Amino acid sequence: MVISASLGAENFSPVLVLKVALNHIPHPGFIGHFQTGEYGELIWQFHILRTLLAALVGTSLALSGAALQGLLLNPLADPYMVGVSTGAAVGAGIAVLLGLSLIFLPLFAFVSALISVAVVYALARRGENVSMLSFILAGVVVGSFTWAALSFLFSIAPNQTRDRIVFWTMGSLAASDPWSRIVLLAPITCIGFIALYALSRDLNLFALGEESASYLGVRVEGLKRIIIVLTTLLAAAAVSVSGTIGFVGLMVPHIARRLVGPDNRLLFPASALLGAILMILADTIARTIIAPSEVPIGIITALLGAPFFLYLLRKT
Repeated sequence: MVISASLGAENFSPVLVLKVALNHIPHPGFIGHFQTGEYGELIWQFHILRTLLAALVGTSLALSGAALQGLLLNPLADPYMVGVSTGAAVGAGIAVLLGLSLIFLPLFAFVSALISVAVVYALARRGENVSMLSFILAGVVVGSFTWAALSFLFSIAPNQTRDRIVFWTMGSLAASDPWSRIVLLAPITCIGFIALYALSRDLNLFALGEESASYLGVRVEGLKRIIIVLTTLLAAAAVSVSGTIGFVGLMVPHIARRLVGPDNRLLFPASALLGAILMILADTIARTIIAPSEVPIGIITALLGAPFFLYLLRKT
């Protein structure tokens, strides 16, 4: 995080970055206040906070992907499969088309993503049961519909508005006020992690099959609903502040599984950490590869994720 925050259109010393961070976070009084010069506020606002935002986005997407793969018992599952990302993109497109300020864009994206997954859940539900196969298929259908709706918004938008919609759908952490996005995302990320970790034992038993898990005391249908709600909240919150960033929820759980095994009690913390690392790395590349210009971070993750997806598809 320190190295990433020191790089960008203008590079700074990692020591200076640490001094700026210590000036803004609580620390023992005997350390004192560091002199950071004229760049202190710039480093805090556009380097340190952005790096923290990247870590939170990566953590949320990775946790959402790990939980969905465990619930759907599908190694290729990720938040995009259930229509979260395209649903959020439609909400953001509507906010941009209406000419609303940037502060409303995450809110519209978040609500739209929740509506999309609610529709997916309603389509997959049969009485009191939710079919996981139907859930996947419904996610594909709703995702296709919302992508068509986004294309329609794109076709009727003025050129300047169209450029904003396109840039957002490619994913970006370049926010004028990263702190407000951190305030939105951080509580959801923390609550989602704690709740998923508390359910990790039940999700381990669910991997034995729904019938076996039920015999072992797991309330299967209740577990499905809770996991779907948690993964939707995590992914929708991440997408609402960063745009559509793909493949993180697909790649990270597989890498974590190779390192710590399939036990969700270890997989969730490992996925959270690796998701943060991957997103910070991708954001660093996006900011520095053609500095002072910036590449949308979704392009970087897609360049990393597409070959990984093909590898998984070939292997499984």
